[in-house]
Amino acid sequence: MSVRELVVLGTASQVPTRHRNHNGYLLRWDGEGILFDPGEGTQRQMLRAGVAAHDLNRICVTHFHGDHCLGLAGVVQRINLDRVPHPVTAHYPRSGQRFFDRLRYATAYRETVGVTEVPVDADGDLAVTRSYRLEARRLSHPVESYGYRLTEPDGLRMLPERLAAHGVSGPDVGRLQREGVLGDVTIDQVSEVRRGQRFAFVMDTRLCEGVHVLAEGCDLLVIESTFLDEDASLAAEHGHLTAGQAAAVARDAGVRHLVLTHFSQRYADPEEFGRQARAAGYDGELTVAHDLLRVPVPKRR
Repeated sequence: MSVRELVVLGTASQVPTRHRNHNGYLLRWDGEGILFDPGEGTQRQMLRAGVAAHDLNRICVTHFHGDHCLGLAGVVQRINLDRVPHPVTAHYPRSGQRFFDRLRYATAYRETVGVTEVPVDADGDLAVTRSYRLEARRLSHPVESYGYRLTEPDGLRMLPERLAAHGVSGPDVGRLQREGVLGDVTIDQVSEVRRGQRFAFVMDTRLCEGVHVLAEGCDLLVIESTFLDEDASLAAEHGHLTAGQAAAVARDAGVRHLVLTHFSQRYADPEEFGRQARAAGYDGELTVAHDLLRVPVPKRR
């Protein structure tokens, strides 16, 4: 059975706290695992969350500030120590190649697994597989930063009442799905488009076009909300979003489930992020993330 869920490994911004590790997020998508922004301590958080190096197929780094990448060295070395038997691909801004190289080879270790480097230097597709298309979009932050989006290909949903009306049943249903036509019945007559699921990961950024493009129509949106709305000027100065801004993006984009994360240590009550998100008019499913949380991708409509 396929599993699609987000495993939250860390939710702090800039510095870890007693209750929040540096960033780290694993998306389980069918048989693949995509690790986003492995901050310091990610390897230990993986152990606590029951995530193994063998679960990783891709690593996506949004930008090279330490809270989003300092755990990369340990994760890469663990992939090699455990001799992960499948290819692992790493995506990151090409402008930060020197930082990636330093982290990948931070210490001496035996390299047993080939990590394929596919850096990002422009908006567009990074990979197309049978179960998703992965794309990147430029964000607005003091250093070059990209957000990521997975889009499942659209499929078809067979409609029982139309099948019955055309006298199609039993093994003939599968044959019609495979071949597209059965006698004088075409698949278009007995089905409708089943929209593929969509996931986006948006970290450190001001409001910009890339944020809106990534969020559009998402079933699950993970987005930073470093500041509360009363500190909007600080957010803009440092290249971040407020809870209200993130929620307004999700509201306008028709997001089904919004996950707020990357919280500044200056705030004592994390639930205030949720209250401000609701005040901004977002009425979908809302999660104020905490470490080691698991969030399922919403079921298809």
